[in-house]
Amino acid sequence: MRIGPKRYGAALALSLCLPMAAHGAEAAGKKAPAPTPLSAYELYRLYGDKTWIWNTGGGRFSDDGRRFVAWVNDNGKQSFAEGRWVVDDLGQLCMRATWTNAEGAARASTCFGHRKIGSTIYQRRQPDGKWYVFRHGSGREDDEVSKLVPMDTVSAKAHDLKQILLGQEVTRKGG
Repeated sequence: MRIGPKRYGAALALSLCLPMAAHGAEAAGKKAPAPTPLSAYELYRLYGDKTWIWNTGGGRFSDDGRRFVAWVNDNGKQSFAEGRWVVDDLGQLCMRATWTNAEGAARASTCFGHRKIGSTIYQRRQPDGKWYVFRHGSGREDDEVSKLVPMDTVSAKAHDLKQILLGQEVTRKGG
């Protein structure tokens, strides 16, 4: 089996970006374990029916048809997204949605890669973000994974903003 340049590049980038794990293994006289991608099932268990809380809002990963809804307020500029979320066995989670604000709407696809070494999970924004610890093996209060919560804190805000923007559109069109 031939390893394609994308897989080789991702593996190389991950191995270069995770020097601490490798250094610890080398210091102990062991070969560093290779990072492995999370499976679609593992990603589904992490994100399914959860809200990822961001500094400016959040995104909801609904179990209902893998629906994705998000809302952000970035310095008073509000927008919402509606679309789908997908996962695969290469450790990738993608949010494919239409983002709408007062200026209009645009489709966007944002993906995150996930790898694990032992029970520690690493994440990066695809295609070229930097790898960081998403969840430490022992779990820490400040792990990014702790921002995935079961309560839905975004759907109502996204719905309300959608109604406001629809009302403004009707007014602009003279309706």
